[in-house]
Amino acid sequence: MLNHGGRIKAYAQRYGIAVDNWLDLSTGINPNGWPVPEFIPVSLWSRLPESEDDLIDKAMDYYQCQYILPIAGSQAAIQTLPTLRAPCRVAILSPAYEEHRHCWQESGHEVVALESFELEQQIEQFDVVIVINPNNPTGQTFSEECLLNWHRNLQSRNGWLIVDEAFIDVTAQKSLASLPVQPGLIILRSLGKFFGLAGLRVGFVISHPDLLSEIKEKLGPWPIASASRWIASQALSDQIWQQQSLQYLPQNAQRLAELLSAYGLRPTGGCALFQWIKIEQASQIHYQLAEQGILCRLFDKPVAIRFGLPSSEHDWSRLENALQQVMPR
Repeated sequence: MLNHGGRIKAYAQRYGIAVDNWLDLSTGINPNGWPVPEFIPVSLWSRLPESEDDLIDKAMDYYQCQYILPIAGSQAAIQTLPTLRAPCRVAILSPAYEEHRHCWQESGHEVVALESFELEQQIEQFDVVIVINPNNPTGQTFSEECLLNWHRNLQSRNGWLIVDEAFIDVTAQKSLASLPVQPGLIILRSLGKFFGLAGLRVGFVISHPDLLSEIKEKLGPWPIASASRWIASQALSDQIWQQQSLQYLPQNAQRLAELLSAYGLRPTGGCALFQWIKIEQASQIHYQLAEQGILCRLFDKPVAIRFGLPSSEHDWSRLENALQQVMPR
């Protein structure tokens, strides 16, 4: 099991700081996510999930797509897709969310980590290419033209281009979701990041209906709980909250970049939900912040740290006070 962000209880035990006293900036999840209503219909707890609800309609409207499959978080697709192909050569643009590499390797595929300029030169050698757009953890983005060129190259030999768009909601104009469906183009979306609903475990695959049928068959019945389906449907249709979030998240991302820069941590990359800094002292900074009950995300390849957005003015002040101790001006 790979290590990801969060796991506050484990850090609470390690550092002797109560769970409620931690500021978790490790995940890149919207800290002011969609407000789940206190009232959830009681009937949802006693009925099996029903695919005839309005979740697919709401998702098709939000993502502006024609074919879509709800799944138990995009992680479900990341684990399932490798099982639908015979062993092949897979390229993943790196650094990247490690579950992609891990799941393809576990299914017997050869996985090669490349930078984008290397992929341009070597794409003929691969059957599957995985791109995270914006990249997690660097925030690097890829143009529609670039991605479609890669897709055309792969499609000519029945290959796949998988585009993980978990962090793209704030810049949805860069998404491929609304393009006409094409065989071999697979887009993953998630309610965990922009909507801040990671605990729902709701995501989507947008692709050709034949592939969606294969994934659906593999996942079996009821992959998403009734309550999760209902909450996801409400969130996807709340345009007022979405527009408000689209305004303040980029502003907060800029504020975070300026705060970190003021203490010698100028971001190397990032997006509307996190800032990423390549720095040799990453491990030391991560440790010293954790001693103060602030958790950022530590990476070792390359050596870097990532900060998500604080939730409140109190959290912003707490982060700045901690940076003053760790990185005095």
